[in-house]
Amino acid sequence: MQTLLNRTALVTGAGSGIGKATALLLAREGANVAVLSRTKAEVEAVAAEIEDQGGTAISITADISDDRDMARAIALVVERFGKLDIVVANAGINGVWAPIEEITPEEWDKTISVNLRGTYLTLHHAVPRLEAVGGGAVVIISSINGTRTFTTPGASAYSATKAAQVAMAQQLALELGPRGIRVNAVCPGSIESQIGENTEKRGMEKTEIPVSFPKGDIPITGGKPGKASDVAEVVLFLVSDASRHITGTPVWIDGGQGLLR
Repeated sequence: MQTLLNRTALVTGAGSGIGKATALLLAREGANVAVLSRTKAEVEAVAAEIEDQGGTAISITADISDDRDMARAIALVVERFGKLDIVVANAGINGVWAPIEEITPEEWDKTISVNLRGTYLTLHHAVPRLEAVGGGAVVIISSINGTRTFTTPGASAYSATKAAQVAMAQQLALELGPRGIRVNAVCPGSIESQIGENTEKRGMEKTEIPVSFPKGDIPITGGKPGKASDVAEVVLFLVSDASRHITGTPVWIDGGQGLLR
């Protein structure tokens, strides 16, 4: 039985990795899915894959850190599907990882703008639409970095945004609860994705703490990273009625990695 029939979901950063896996899964469970990314070709391909599998999707090209882009994006979702029930705020960047005295203000601001302002703008424009249908579910994709572990050299900007996303989820769970909107966060550990390919790292030797982790420091998999589908399945649970009494909760999806690090 499809658990999300007649619901409409927006997934940001849906062109690859966790966002793509989530969009595909929500569509298989019956949701109409708006897939959003700043890379047009990627989201068009994901939307086409959903349609090929018998689902319903639209692709939206937008920069989540741009107010006008996100206002337009949410309006497009409602114009196409008539409503919005589910938001998965997944889009983000690793940004630059460098010692605090070397990372430039521009580099710092870029990470904050995409990861934190982008989450804010997504919800800023989406919440009135969720309220219009009597409530809904929001899942923010955070990380073990900044919430459970602090051992990534130079990742001060990234970790700050991830910690802030969890705080945002918990604050908004109370703020939006009376309106029937649930807000949760998931915090993945090492997951097979392409985000690391776009990470600029400088001066790692200056901030790295020489700690020797056990062989296979993800206990449940013997050191192998998780899959995007591992995260997507938790997101599905959190946006479904099965989690109807869960809000303001961070869920770590790291195979125990954060407990070692």
